[in-house]
Amino acid sequence: MKPNQTKKVILFVILSFSAYYFLFENFKPIKIGLDKITQQGLISYVLTYLIIGIPIFTGTLLINKTISIFKSLGLSSSISTALWTSLLFTLPMFIGGLFLFKFNQHIDIENLIAGTIVAGFMEELYFRGFLFGQLFRKTNLGFIPSIIFGALIFASGHLYQSQNISELFGIFAITFFGAVFFAWLYVEWNYNLWVPILTHTLMNLSWSLFQVDNSALGDMTANIFRGLTILIAIIFTILYKKNRNEKLIINRRTLMLKKQNDI
Repeated sequence: MKPNQTKKVILFVILSFSAYYFLFENFKPIKIGLDKITQQGLISYVLTYLIIGIPIFTGTLLINKTISIFKSLGLSSSISTALWTSLLFTLPMFIGGLFLFKFNQHIDIENLIAGTIVAGFMEELYFRGFLFGQLFRKTNLGFIPSIIFGALIFASGHLYQSQNISELFGIFAITFFGAVFFAWLYVEWNYNLWVPILTHTLMNLSWSLFQVDNSALGDMTANIFRGLTILIAIIFTILYKKNRNEKLIINRRTLMLKKQNDI
């Protein structure tokens, strides 16, 4: 990767994501305006996410003029592979929820879909597929510099759930390392964005189906099972690649800056 090309990609990513983030700050008024047209909250919610994502899609096209936008963002890979792996990874959270927590009796279907499927898909698409993915895949930046900016923004976006300073730090830490975890999955499953999308979605689903917590933090018991999910995902991914004689893409050579043959 030539230095000028790296600078060009970084510039496109920064400009595109900045435009997206500006629109995201106006998410509520855009959705309210669409509600008047669609008369259906969930449809408006999805359309709002797509509208504010226009800078992301434009940036992706500018960075990858010869590759389809689906492939560039990791959406052309196998959904079936992502489905069975994400089900395996999140099994501890569902088992823990089933045996140790009460079922949520006040589930609103539209809110459930919005908070699990839509949120899981859009957050992974914009943060991992674009913000992290384009930097890591299209420049000589390594994993750490590629993920740090997006992880900080992703974590900061969940701080509204905190009620006090200790909870604020807890939520920030969990969501920050969650962003790192999803980015790692994305890379090690050969840039199959469906793996972090479905894992993220199912983790959110287990959090919503059972009365675990109203924030991303959760209590000690809930976090044990969330930790098991992450641990299983990491161990299984490493063993799966080892069994197929595939090397881990993220290693000491690709942590900070990648050489030409590592890109």
